[in-house]
Amino acid sequence: MELLREAGFHPPEVIRSATLYGAQALGADKETGIVETGKLADMIVIDQNPLENLQVYGTGTIRLTADNKTVRAGGVRYTIKYGIIYGAKKLLADVKKTVDLEKLKTGWQLTQPDFE
Repeated sequence: MELLREAGFHPPEVIRSATLYGAQALGADKETGIVETGKLADMIVIDQNPLENLQVYGTGTIRLTADNKTVRAGGVRYTIKYGIIYGAKKLLADVKKTVDLEKLKTGWQLTQPDFE
């Protein structure tokens, strides 16, 4: 989404590209892509209007408070999938825990060539 915004697309075009046009590209637009009777209603809930600032989508954006501290604003609060509501922060924490446990169990480590 960020690339489309940087390319000069207006927020409604960016959102349409991520939803309806994405579903059309995958051949899934008969089941999903827009909120409509008879379609799957998987969606996200955010606490700000992405049409005003697309940076509040995803993990949010960093802002400065009046006392010059950084805070994360916006971001996905809930994900609704197959009618089940998931809290985004808990879901991310659960995924991180699962990944960390698997790394510990397998001894996985990130290695990069020519980097110690």
